[in-house]
Amino acid sequence: MDIISIILGFAVGGIGVFGAQKVLLGNKIKQRMAEAETEAERVKKERMLQAKENFLKLKEEHESNIKDRERRMQSNEDRVRSKEKSINQKLEELGRKERDLERMQGDLQQKSSGLDTRLQDLEKLQQKRVSELSKISGLPAEEAKKMLMDALVDEARTGAMAQIKEIAEEAKLNANREARKIVIQTIQRVATEQAIENAVSVFNIESDEVKGRIIGREGRNIRALEAATGVEIIVDDTPEAIILSCFDPIRREIARLSLHQLVSDGRIHPARIEEVVAKTKKNLDEEIAETGRRTCIDLGIHGLHPELMRMVGRMKYRSSYGQNLLQHSREVANLCAIMAAELGLNVKLAKRAGLLHDIGKVPDEEPELPHAILGMKLAEKFGEKAEVVNAIGAHHDEIEMKTLISPIVQVCDAISGARPGARREIVEAYIKRIKELENLALSYDGVGSAYAIQAGRELRVLVEAEKVSDQKAEELSFTISQRIQTEMTYPGQVKVTVIREKRSVNYAK
Repeated sequence: MDIISIILGFAVGGIGVFGAQKVLLGNKIKQRMAEAETEAERVKKERMLQAKENFLKLKEEHESNIKDRERRMQSNEDRVRSKEKSINQKLEELGRKERDLERMQGDLQQKSSGLDTRLQDLEKLQQKRVSELSKISGLPAEEAKKMLMDALVDEARTGAMAQIKEIAEEAKLNANREARKIVIQTIQRVATEQAIENAVSVFNIESDEVKGRIIGREGRNIRALEAATGVEIIVDDTPEAIILSCFDPIRREIARLSLHQLVSDGRIHPARIEEVVAKTKKNLDEEIAETGRRTCIDLGIHGLHPELMRMVGRMKYRSSYGQNLLQHSREVANLCAIMAAELGLNVKLAKRAGLLHDIGKVPDEEPELPHAILGMKLAEKFGEKAEVVNAIGAHHDEIEMKTLISPIVQVCDAISGARPGARREIVEAYIKRIKELENLALSYDGVGSAYAIQAGRELRVLVEAEKVSDQKAEELSFTISQRIQTEMTYPGQVKVTVIREKRSVNYAK
């Protein structure tokens, strides 16, 4: 019984607990459902609010689009009305012009009919007068007409001849006036300095003590320097100065630069002198090439062959009748450019031909050809255009002029050379005589080099010891002096010095 009562107690307690849990679960479910309903109501309200906002936004956008469309339609309508109004005005104007044209056409028809009537009257009157004149003159109408026409033709021809002559005279006068005007304006616009080349240069030194070092023991330094450069070096009582005498400006420049480097360095002896002179010659060649390049850049000339550019640089150390050749060529180039511009020709070609017109005076080897022909061949060899080649060859009338640039170059060359003080014939004759002295000595076999010094009063000839003996050196000196005496014209006397030097060179390795 006790067990049964215990079991029943447990059962009743379990049922009570289950019932209590069921009640609690029901309450929780109700509470969750209430919360879910509250949340759903909140979400519903938010969704409705968003829907309303979206609706209002779409409504505003729709209304804005409608307003924009209405504005565009209104603008299009205004433009259409404006065009319609303009078209109506044009139509009215066209109608008015058509009415004016119809009225003018009517007037013209009336005038045309009146003119036809007057022409008929004039023809009748002319026939009447012709018949009357035929009766008076006793000549047929055709014959009278022919006589009249012949007389009119003769009169017209005479008048035309007189007028043609008058026009030709006036044109000739105007042409001369315009030509003078162009030449004068061209000369006035170019004012290049004219530099007269001298045959001496002055090398300034700090003190007279340097003179002794330049002369060297028993004069060996100065002799080595003169032999290496071909320049006479005059060391006299002139304070703080040494005179460099030579007709060739390049030789003088090499001697001056070499002396400057030797004096600055302080080492002056024959071997060092030869080394410095060789290096100076190389540097001067580079400077000559750079001078040619700068000249072309200054004048705006492009595409010039490097060899022609180097020849342009060498013009700096050449003279033509005492006038610096580079300055002369630059001046001619500028004159040609100005004159070509005045005449409507190719300015670049004219300037190019002006710069290169005296290129035949630059080469060291001087063949028998005139410098214009030699320059023409050089320009042709290095690819210059036919117009430039012809202008170079024809500027002294050696060949026929084929382009309009050729007479321009000839005229500008004459303008540049004919200026007062631009050229000196005496200097050119002196340089020519000096060159002839050197070339005469160089024509003999075994002669290595020859230098005319002391303004052409002494000719120093350096011979090769292997080819010329001492006895032959004496004979060569006599032969050259006799040939100078018989073939050349010179003031005073010319001293011929033949120098034979034996050198033995070996290297210790």
